[in-house]
Amino acid sequence: MAEERHAEGVIVELLPSVLFRVRLEGEHFVIAHLPSTQRANFVRLRVGDRVRIALSIQDRTRGRILELMSHAGFA
Repeated sequence: MAEERHAEGVIVELLPSVLFRVRLEGEHFVIAHLPSTQRANFVRLRVGDRVRIALSIQDRTRGRILELMSHAGFA
C-alpha cells in the first residue's frame, strides 16, 4: 500500500456534510473530512483551528483530518 502524505493547515471555511476547507502552507487549499471515529466522539472544529491532515493519493485537493493541533483563540 502506498504511503500517504501528511500536512498541517488551518480551517478557513465550514462546508456542508462535515466537510472543511483547509489552507495549507504555500496558500494551497484542500477539502477535508472527519473520520467516523471523530464524528462519533463529537469533535467540534471551528474556523481558525490548526489541524493535521492526510492527503489523498489519487486527488491532492482532498484529505482526511487526523488530529486537532490547537483551537482558535487558545494558543
